Amino acid sequence: MLEISGLGGLIILALDIWAIVSIIGSNTTTGKKVLWTLLVLILPVLGFIIWLIAGPRNSVRHV
Repeated sequence: MLEISGLGGLIILALDIWAIVSIIGSNTTTGKKVLWTLLVLILPVLGFIIWLIAGPRNSVRHV
C-alpha cells in the first residue's frame, strides 16, 4: 500500500509532467520554454504553481 507522502509525490510528478508537456507545446520562444521547464524541474511544487498562474499557454484559434 502506498503511503500518503508517496501518493502526494506521484501526484506532483504527474502535474509536473503535464506542465512540461504544455510548456513544450506552447507557442513561445525556445528560450522561454527552457526557462519555464527548468523552473518546474528545479522547484517542482512552487514552479508548477507559478507556471499555472503565469506560464505560457497554447493559443487556440477558432476560425
